[in-house]
Amino acid sequence: MIRRILVSAGEPSGDLHGAPVVRALQARFPGVTIEAFGGPAMAAAGATVLWPMERYTVMGFAEVVAKIPAHARLLGELSRRFRAGQYDLVVLIDYPGFHLRVAEAAKAAGLKVLYYVAPQLWAWRPQRARRFRAAVDRFAVIFPFEQPFFRSLGLAADYVGHPLVDRPAALDRDQARAQLGLPPGGRVLGLFPGSRRQELTRHWAAFRGAGHLLLDEGVVDQVVVATVPGGDYPDPGPIRLATADSRTVLAASDAVIAKSGTTTLEAALADAPMVVAYRVHPATAWFARRVLRVPWISLPNLIAEQRVVEELVQSAVNPRQLADTVRPLLDRTHPIAQAQLGGLARVRELLGGPGAAERVAHLAGTLVE
Repeated sequence: MIRRILVSAGEPSGDLHGAPVVRALQARFPGVTIEAFGGPAMAAAGATVLWPMERYTVMGFAEVVAKIPAHARLLGELSRRFRAGQYDLVVLIDYPGFHLRVAEAAKAAGLKVLYYVAPQLWAWRPQRARRFRAAVDRFAVIFPFEQPFFRSLGLAADYVGHPLVDRPAALDRDQARAQLGLPPGGRVLGLFPGSRRQELTRHWAAFRGAGHLLLDEGVVDQVVVATVPGGDYPDPGPIRLATADSRTVLAASDAVIAKSGTTTLEAALADAPMVVAYRVHPATAWFARRVLRVPWISLPNLIAEQRVVEELVQSAVNPRQLADTVRPLLDRTHPIAQAQLGGLARVRELLGGPGAAERVAHLAGTLVE
């Protein structure tokens, strides 16, 4: 009989993914106690959050270094609990740097380990597969191409679907525009320059410039930015800064310019044509070109295993090139837009239906029953 499960999600995105997993585990194992390294979403789902992630989650190199002792203490406490037999199962969500060590400590204590939202070994670190293979009993992967890749490395992996598919349906276009205070007609461009300070610093000026060019040319009637709390968006001019949920901005937009990341998958699910952009420090770009093992940076292209959306990186992330690339996507009858919409439909088909959390709970059952 399973009595107590540890669910660990060390950052906000993991907390959001972890909440439905907590609910699914409670339904799968009635009466189970779930303790967590997590946040408010997991607490609201019914987990006892013993280690609030807010004490550990930071951004920036110096801040990360400062939190190393706190993570070391947490790892030590978890290791003692594992050795004392306080858990029957460990479920880890993303956060690979820390969670690899947690998995190794749990495995050393004889516990079963399930890893959800697996580390992106396919991108640039397949050499870490040996350590993960020794420490993790099962991977619940969220992209269809991950299952064959992980299995080729000798890792037990099952595709469970992407958690974004389980999110409630977004507003339709008229509802979204009404909520944002936009007129129902006209063309709207959505901008998603990123959520982290460094991303905004590198992307905002180019994204803003592209929006201004298209407004000046009369190609679009409105440009809306999906802002994040604490984000800095200087000199927006006629561009609207929206505090609404990103999915509302996606639903309201005819096309978007998005920083590479989860937003591109949200756009694919919303059937929003997009241009994907990413700019990093030149030294980081030099390193990435030498270690990246995938031909694309955007999730739609990776999932489809072909070019579905246009990707602009580094010096190509400039106002004129962004504006010129997104322009044909603003007209859904344009051949370029039509081709991309067909590709996005394929991406949605590959992602499958809802139920990721329930599949994770089922995999948990196969490990402990």
